[in-house]
Amino acid sequence: MGRAEARRARQGSARRTKPKQGKSGIRRLFTWKKILGTFLGVCLLGILGFIGLYLYVDVPDEGNRDAQLQSNVFKYADGKVMARVGQVNRESVPLERIPKDVQYTFVAAENKTFFDDSGVDLKGTARGILNTLMGRGKQGGSTITQQYVKNYYLSQEQTVSRKLQEIVISLKVDNKLGKDKILAGYINTSYYGRGAYGIQAAAQAYYGVDVEKLTVSQGAYLASLLQAPNQYDWTLATKDGRKRVQERWAYTLDNMVEMHWLSKEERAKQRFQVPKRPKPLPGLTGQTSYLVAEAKRELYAQGVDEKQFERGGWTVTLGIQKDKQKALEKAVQRKLTDDLNPKSRKVDADAQLGATSVDPKTGHIVAMYGGAGYPKHYTNNATRSDYQPASTFKPLILASAMENNAVTQDGLPINPNTIYDGRNRRPVVGGTIPFAPPNEDEREYGKISVQTATNNSVNAVFAQMGQDAGLENVKKTAVSLGMDGSKMEARPAMTLGSMGASPLQMAGAYATLDNHGKKVTPTLVTKAVHPVDGVDTEQQLKDPIGEQVLSRETADTITSVLAGVVNDGTATTAVKNTAYHAVGKTGTSDDNKSAWFVGYTPKLVTAVGMFGESPKGGAQVTLKGTGGGGRVNGGGYPAQVWAAYNEAVLGGSVGADFDLETDLGAGVPPTSTPTPSNTPSSTPTPSGTPSGSPTPTRTPTSSPSQSESGRPTGRPSPSDSSSGPPTGGTTGGDTTDGGTTDGGTGQDGGAEPNSLPNFH
Repeated sequence: MGRAEARRARQGSARRTKPKQGKSGIRRLFTWKKILGTFLGVCLLGILGFIGLYLYVDVPDEGNRDAQLQSNVFKYADGKVMARVGQVNRESVPLERIPKDVQYTFVAAENKTFFDDSGVDLKGTARGILNTLMGRGKQGGSTITQQYVKNYYLSQEQTVSRKLQEIVISLKVDNKLGKDKILAGYINTSYYGRGAYGIQAAAQAYYGVDVEKLTVSQGAYLASLLQAPNQYDWTLATKDGRKRVQERWAYTLDNMVEMHWLSKEERAKQRFQVPKRPKPLPGLTGQTSYLVAEAKRELYAQGVDEKQFERGGWTVTLGIQKDKQKALEKAVQRKLTDDLNPKSRKVDADAQLGATSVDPKTGHIVAMYGGAGYPKHYTNNATRSDYQPASTFKPLILASAMENNAVTQDGLPINPNTIYDGRNRRPVVGGTIPFAPPNEDEREYGKISVQTATNNSVNAVFAQMGQDAGLENVKKTAVSLGMDGSKMEARPAMTLGSMGASPLQMAGAYATLDNHGKKVTPTLVTKAVHPVDGVDTEQQLKDPIGEQVLSRETADTITSVLAGVVNDGTATTAVKNTAYHAVGKTGTSDDNKSAWFVGYTPKLVTAVGMFGESPKGGAQVTLKGTGGGGRVNGGGYPAQVWAAYNEAVLGGSVGADFDLETDLGAGVPPTSTPTPSNTPSSTPTPSGTPSGSPTPTRTPTSSPSQSESGRPTGRPSPSDSSSGPPTGGTTGGDTTDGGTTDGGTGQDGGAEPNSLPNFH
């Protein structure tokens, strides 16, 4: 053996004798063979389990829907029944009665592959099961077969076991019944809103025709409704809801073209056909119609399934107190509707009024007025948000300035005593967008305090204050108080209340002020009980009282400031001489299309909005001339309705006082009697008067009128305005006495310095 061979022999021997390196514990446990084997084993078990489930679960002999349908009961706060709703409106029709192109609209809207699939969308179902396990609620993705099975055989609950049942039964039903019977069953068992189950009831409810006479456009709308019946009902839908249902209607027709069920030429001819207004259900007239609809909207917004609710069996208790509800309705009748005569004055037919009254301690809506009621007027005026709140927005600007420690252009802190320039059409300083709003009637004010500007709703002051506080900050404050930020742009015009808002929203914002800055979200439903597996179960509802969104000092100061509006400002005539303690703010929008009074006592917050709406098409129109007068201002009909309502429900509660922690505003009794002055001081005090001093701190540049006490009123004298200021409605301003425009002081004889509400 040579040396090379010997060396190779030694190396081979070394390799044979070298100890092997042991594999780590993880590698021994997770080999690719074991992983593959485990995966295949799990798959096999899943297949065997599904086969077992398929063999175990049978298609029920009958649907359970009829047995579950009941009435829903709505109750007042004291437990007395307000309404019973839920008479079943259903008529099944054979598929032959439904026009072929209408049949296709449902397939195009919900499940284009319906005629070719196995009855189950495994991908969509898997996604639904995963979302159910993760608590994300219901998700789309079910086929028409699955939806029919869920509607007819199963419940609407979102559980994994129910979803697995749905899969198995759908596969069997698809094999057993065939596509035509499934489609007929689906169309006949689906809920379309308006209490209508099935396409025949829906055709009558929305278009007043039998199913045979439905057009393809009408069919596309009814098919689109199934996704969200309440939100897509044209009469009840919001502007966004109407837009979405039209988009889904177009999507349905486009899918029909794609599937060759509708030619491009016919598609081009289609026009959206607006459905007719609904007929009121028995017992749903007057204010009850609005209350039930709003209660249902609240429940759906809090997660209650609409289809489950419409099956009935629910008992819903509202915060509505019957005595307060009747008092509000009576106040509207006495102070407004009895004064209207549409036959002799066409403008009277345009007058609409909405109101919301809230308990600031509980957040419960205790009374609501929505209008004439179904079928005369379907829009709930208490919840509509398409009109400007105007000057009722101004207190929120001051609240934002104080909460954010804002300062004037001179660096002085903003509070009720801060002096501003109230000149008419004064250009706002510091902004990037030119803005110089007119005061109402082009009235001139000189150096005046924020308190006086609030009393008299001086646009020039609040336009500048909004800029000083920061428009984005003002918007954030408004949203935190419950206003809709999507209807609000951080632009100068916002300071005049140019956004849309509802009496419900404004009641919530002012209730938060009344509740010392703790958020109040006005809520109609206080309790909702429904059966689950034979046991009455209470629905979990959100607490109307939320977190602190304003400091107590800021909220209480705004309340104190608003006392000046009632005692020495635009709401003096209607509200001042009431027996109870009240504060509030008036508002009158551009061209007099809306007028407001939002006010509160220690126990009750009530927002009253009056709107000019054309009976033909619902366009916004002016209220000027309503009731045979001139302009309609916040201090007129709205404040009168507010005062009459509160007098009726609070007349005996004169001992209730505001409990305020502030030393600012008109609600703070003066520490000393001011010295009357017949002429304005030549040099304004930059930062305002000391805390607790009476307002106004500074009078207009024109000769001020005197109240009976000799105190400057902060309003132009009759001689200054007798030359005839413009009488056109000016954005955001307010007058007193329901429309005094010819130089009246609006003081109703003047207010004594100490004639203020009791504040502690």
